[in-house]
Amino acid sequence: MNDKFKTLRTLIVEDEPLAQRSLGNLLAENFPEIMIAGITDSVKGTVEWLSALEAKGTPAPDIIFMDVELADGNCFQIFDKVRIKSNVIMTTAYDSYAVKAFEINSIDYLLKPIETAALIRAVCRAKERISAADAAALPDIRKIMSVFNSMTAGEESPARTETGLPGGRRKDKFLIRLNDRIVPVSTRNIAYFYSEAKNSYIVTYDDFTYVLDDPLDTIEREIDPGAFFRISRSCIISENAIDSISKLLGGRLRITLKKGIRTYPELIVSRARADSFLGWLDR
Repeated sequence: MNDKFKTLRTLIVEDEPLAQRSLGNLLAENFPEIMIAGITDSVKGTVEWLSALEAKGTPAPDIIFMDVELADGNCFQIFDKVRIKSNVIMTTAYDSYAVKAFEINSIDYLLKPIETAALIRAVCRAKERISAADAAALPDIRKIMSVFNSMTAGEESPARTETGLPGGRRKDKFLIRLNDRIVPVSTRNIAYFYSEAKNSYIVTYDDFTYVLDDPLDTIEREIDPGAFFRISRSCIISENAIDSISKLLGGRLRITLKKGIRTYPELIVSRARADSFLGWLDR
């Protein structure tokens, strides 16, 4: 998976505003895929924040940066009050807590002021653990996806047609694996699909990017050709995402998306597909 497109939700537990900002800036500069989901400054506040997530059924953050000494105690008290499911990276101005940090299975132990190289090392370790957990969960999730994609009334193993789906039907959603969750993404919410570095991606109207296991050739067979068009070897676009089209030299076309839709990469209709594309739009 290209980490650039896997958002990692992060909680910062830190009682010093300056240290909060400094860590946030370091993360933004070095890991644009990291989203700061919350900041807490106390044992009580952190326990309440994590408990609220669990009560709502929201997944725990992927990574927690946890300062040892907080406004109302030390961070190890948090582990006595709530189950921590995240990858924890300890931060402190003192090295006397190192043994205790590794007793609670933290990923790394960063001394303040946090150095960029040490932060990169720690986050990369967390990513490796997250990737390993994803890989371990993959077989069961793929089985679920397989069952979902092959379901049809009255048939256990229906024959597939030229569309790639049973009975000639078209896919109306994709199941996306996010850590230990499966998220259905409706095709109505998909602006375009594209491929890069042997991976396929979905880009949605609400500004999310998801990784798909299937290549674009398979996706193209399974979606509605009236709603989506393969503009190049690396991109399939939704008609509803298109704002305007401009001509380029050599017979190619450039697509401008409607406001608010992320454009990555540049959306170019190849010369070989330009006439068919314009005919598809004008049908």
